[in-house]
Amino acid sequence: MMRLQAFQFELIPSEQQRRSLQCFAGACRFVFNKALEVQKRRFEGGDKYLGYPALCRLLTTWRHDPDTPWLKEAPTHPLQQALKNLDRAFANFFAKRAGFPCFKKKGRRESFHYPDPQQIKLEQGNNRLFLPKLGWLRYRNSRPVLGTVRNITVSLRAGRWAVSIQTERMDEPVSAIGSPVGIDMGIVRFATLSDGGHLEPINSFRRHEIALRKAQQSMARKVKYSRNWSKAKARVQRVHARIANVRRDYLHKATTTICNNHAVVVVEELRVRNMTKSAAGTCAAPGKHVRAKSGLNKAILDQGWFEFRRQLAYKLAWRGGELIAVPPHHTSQTCPACGVVSPENRRTQAVFSCIGCGYENHADVVGAINILRRGAAMMCSEGRDDARFACVVNGATGPSSAGTHLCA
Repeated sequence: MMRLQAFQFELIPSEQQRRSLQCFAGACRFVFNKALEVQKRRFEGGDKYLGYPALCRLLTTWRHDPDTPWLKEAPTHPLQQALKNLDRAFANFFAKRAGFPCFKKKGRRESFHYPDPQQIKLEQGNNRLFLPKLGWLRYRNSRPVLGTVRNITVSLRAGRWAVSIQTERMDEPVSAIGSPVGIDMGIVRFATLSDGGHLEPINSFRRHEIALRKAQQSMARKVKYSRNWSKAKARVQRVHARIANVRRDYLHKATTTICNNHAVVVVEELRVRNMTKSAAGTCAAPGKHVRAKSGLNKAILDQGWFEFRRQLAYKLAWRGGELIAVPPHHTSQTCPACGVVSPENRRTQAVFSCIGCGYENHADVVGAINILRRGAAMMCSEGRDDARFACVVNGATGPSSAGTHLCA
């Protein structure tokens, strides 16, 4: 199996290299915006769309233009990659997968990409790498880079430069070990497993909310675009980066543990975008419980459910496992013992008590059991009988008819 993996490290550039990094990112942003301006003018005028080869010819003209001589200082391949990114954005627009491309703003997602591995040198023993027109740069070598280097992306985040090294390597096919498990996502409990275990939420945003509020208040009191305003903005960015880093680290540790212990993971097909819509309504029809819904939306988004599922998917694939997504309806209202479905089964957030047979358990555990059984039923309906689900279909977690009886 061909495995693609990215390794991210923090760069330690010199002051001259730091200035060059900023100039290269600005040059790529300029080329992207200038090409977008050309395409937008042609699109509004009804002219034919320019492809990537035509844009490259324009890039050559811009590099030799006396008005933009600084474009020659930037490496050519990252500038061409900026044009490829624009071409891909228009392809998505024409295919109706995305909206019309937008201009890039200075200070937002500053990055550039080296696509040619022949121009890149990596010395892990010396903690440094070579990039064209930058020379040797030192980086914080926190783990070994496995495989052959394919490309490198350099990006600026919260005032710190980072490098993402994508590699490829052949992995021997593996067969995942461990029993299948269902996972019920929540807020009080981040993830509850069908075997009774659970993961507590990290609540990264809530833990740093006071620090973020103070930093934002300080920034709001400064004169916009002044030096003090820029310093306050950098503090806000550092807090945001800290929130994201804590959440990402927790999700990586949680998903790695689950993938190492279970061969098949069944989760709910949650529509997070719909679940976190605002309840404010309109002036003509104002919403109800707006403040409570706003707090719920904040708590849901603080968990990182989509990233959790994304990491589970690729980590299970690496280990020969499988991720199954099932419909989420009635998973916490269905009795796993007798199959009765009723809102009365779950009268509180944590307690599940069946009105039909008296079965009692934690509501999230019941939801995880039903999710696991629903995944087993989905595989059976597709003709994929799996021995790993034997404990599910033989009644170890409930009868095969569980979840089919709706109680009025």
